[in-house]
Amino acid sequence: MKKYLSLACVALCATTAFSQQALWGDTPLASPQINSDNTVTFRVKAPKAKTVKVTGDFLPETVVDIPNYGKVAAPGQADLVEKDGVWEYTTPQALSSEYYCYNVVIDGQKTIDPSNVYINRDVATITNYFIISNDKGDKGDLYKINDVPHGTIRKMWYDSPSLGMQRRLTIYTPAGYETSGKKYPVFYLLHGSGGDEEAWYTQGRISQILDNLIAAGKAVPMIVVMTNGNAYEQATCGESPAGFQQPQMVMGGVKEGMKEAAFELSFPDVRKFVEKNFRTINDKNHRAIAGLSMGSFHSEHISKYYAGEYGYVGLFSGSSVGDGRRGDGKASTSPVYKDFDKQMANLFSAKNKPALYFVAIGKTDFLKKGNDEFLAYMDAHKYPYEYLETEGGHIWRNWRIYFTEFSQKIFK
Repeated sequence: MKKYLSLACVALCATTAFSQQALWGDTPLASPQINSDNTVTFRVKAPKAKTVKVTGDFLPETVVDIPNYGKVAAPGQADLVEKDGVWEYTTPQALSSEYYCYNVVIDGQKTIDPSNVYINRDVATITNYFIISNDKGDKGDLYKINDVPHGTIRKMWYDSPSLGMQRRLTIYTPAGYETSGKKYPVFYLLHGSGGDEEAWYTQGRISQILDNLIAAGKAVPMIVVMTNGNAYEQATCGESPAGFQQPQMVMGGVKEGMKEAAFELSFPDVRKFVEKNFRTINDKNHRAIAGLSMGSFHSEHISKYYAGEYGYVGLFSGSSVGDGRRGDGKASTSPVYKDFDKQMANLFSAKNKPALYFVAIGKTDFLKKGNDEFLAYMDAHKYPYEYLETEGGHIWRNWRIYFTEFSQKIFK
């Protein structure tokens, strides 16, 4: 018996030591280290590596050729220099106030910085991030958590009879919502291809942006509803009965053209849930809809199909004119896309015209040509819109800017 008790004690001690090893592990290197002059130093311990690089959006862009898309801007790379098994690189110039993403590349294998616990996921890509702040109210200050009143993020399930399933969405309510008793305007915010109901919250930093803008009096307190635009799934990967499937740009339903119209036609299910469960102001002048890329496509078609229901429309990095043609080049038979000209004319009629129709895109965005064609269509029909063009391409850095600009213009 003593022998068995001894073995059990050894096993228990080993298990306890293993479960707590993270508490007393090796001290990580300081990486990234934001220096006093806002240069940044990266360090990686890799004594057996032959090459170590860092790649991120703080480096000059390079151009890569992507099948089916052509030449696309991509983050550049910089070499780390090795000394005593530790590789190091310091940016030659100070970085401006911004939210930056990066990876390290060890012997050609891209991975995360093991010393930086702050990571995010964009589709199937995991990156580290850091924020440069200058305390002057610039972008980095807007994207970080400051000492201001904070809103609440809720992850909730709603019934979608149109799609025949329970689905999840993410909802931001502004500071004071729980006790104010007031009703609020609603901003429906849609993600891009490969994204989900968490994309704008994690990558877009919308709760930090709105907390800071509202506290500064630059934005109206509002509810923001972040949907999952993938009509074939209930929720983001790993957060639904589908289990831990691998995220992809186009998941399930590929042969069905991503079921764009199915999501758009089911959108009243979202509205019904939100307006039943939250204190909302239910009229055109207190509803906004916007999205990036695929979400821009959704926002364009939802706003015209349900003309007169959204007073503010935002198209971020989008490209769409016409009948909803998707991957196979065939025209959709959905009523959402039929009679495009007629639906657009109805949207911009005196009765239904949005207070703001906002279009934004980067100069090197791979959808820029299609976006220009859409603007030419708008101009030809004399439909009013506001346009913002920024540096860079199809990237979160731009989408955060577009969200920031748009959210300050709505409900006023």
